[in-house]
Amino acid sequence: MSLADVPAGVAATADASLRWHPGGPFDLPQTIGPLLRGHGDPSMRTAPDGVWMAFTTPAGPASLRLTAAGPRADPALDVQGWGPGADAAVGSVPRMLGRDDDWSAFDEPAFHATLPRMVVEARRRNPALRLPATGRMIDALVPTILEQKVTVIEARRGYRYLMDRFGTAAPGAGTVAPAGLMVQPTAGQWLRIPSWEWHKAGVGPQRSATVMRALRSAVALERLARLPAAEAAAKLQAIPGIGAWTAAEVVQRTHGCPDSIAVGDYHLAAYVGAALTGRRTDDAGMLRLLAPWAGHRHRVVRMIGLSGFRKPVFGPRMTIQDHRGH
Repeated sequence: MSLADVPAGVAATADASLRWHPGGPFDLPQTIGPLLRGHGDPSMRTAPDGVWMAFTTPAGPASLRLTAAGPRADPALDVQGWGPGADAAVGSVPRMLGRDDDWSAFDEPAFHATLPRMVVEARRRNPALRLPATGRMIDALVPTILEQKVTVIEARRGYRYLMDRFGTAAPGAGTVAPAGLMVQPTAGQWLRIPSWEWHKAGVGPQRSATVMRALRSAVALERLARLPAAEAAAKLQAIPGIGAWTAAEVVQRTHGCPDSIAVGDYHLAAYVGAALTGRRTDDAGMLRLLAPWAGHRHRVVRMIGLSGFRKPVFGPRMTIQDHRGH
């Protein structure tokens, strides 16, 4: 669907719009996938008329609709924005969707010759993947902190609870945008959440305290988006409660970092070890295995994930515990 296919009454209501040409293969669902916090993420929605997302800009909140357009040989993306932050939000889309993500060195034949066959084959099948770079530190950091030391199911359940209670309706939600589309709380709104609401969300005091510590310097936090990814990650880790795993997960999304590895992940080291050697390994072993591809380690991990490889089950599943009623 292109802007020409959008009903005139709806198209006319957009506060800002853009047609962006990626200049090469581009896959919208693959690219935005890491930004989605589960299928129930209130800030993103896939609808028949496109992909919707909502977030706050320095000028205010905005709702965006992203729609693939144009022939496959020359793909384009139509972007429409509503709300006080529409201009800023629309202007951020090309970078957010990987405009600056350069795979040329990774795709060099000499580099491919060093890669495992599964990685080369996955890249051949997925030439349209881009690494997103939102530049929105708080939007990436808070949900990532919620995912520390708990299962993804627990974390996303808590995130949805907090969004429903303290997020705000996206501009045009229920009219031009899907009903229920939400904007994540601002730093000030996160800081005003009382302790009992964190408890009801299943977020323990250690994680909620980390959110509070980080967001008390929200302005300085957002400035990290303008630093190189490695420097931003190092400065994030200066905040008590934020370690290598959290920093890597954040800069992968905010900076489109092609090299950041989530050291400390519950599953990742064992998965990478099984994929590359047939045996599980620990974080140190994973880093040794990925060392030959320094600068592109995150790209390699993404390709392993897209290869279809599934690691053997090495032990019992983590039990999900619900302490909200205690």
